[in-house]
Amino acid sequence: MKKNKIIFWATTILIFLFEGVMPALTSQTEMAKEGIRHLGYPGYFGVALTVFKILGALILIIPAAPKRVKEWAYAGFGFDFIFASISHAAVDGFGMEAIFPLIVFAVLIISYVYYHKVYDSESL
Repeated sequence: MKKNKIIFWATTILIFLFEGVMPALTSQTEMAKEGIRHLGYPGYFGVALTVFKILGALILIIPAAPKRVKEWAYAGFGFDFIFASISHAAVDGFGMEAIFPLIVFAVLIISYVYYHKVYDSESL
């Protein structure tokens, strides 16, 4: 059980840092804005994406958040990573920009699996 909690919290904290803290600190930089423009998205999309990333990251990291809301946050991040990969592959070709979101998606999947291992077993 302790190993499961360590894996869950390690992967969840990585998602929190990548999808909550980093966007909160960098979303209004010129580099971030250019990244959104480069992919063909309007500027307001970047703002909305940042808001939802921060909210989703908070939901995943707060233990008392309702289980159903956490499921939606996991799903939202899953869609985010898949479509980020598709967007980068369509614009830049299939390179590291398209692969990196899939790597983070794998970390998200591990977090999700271990979330259920830890919290479903606690309710038994």
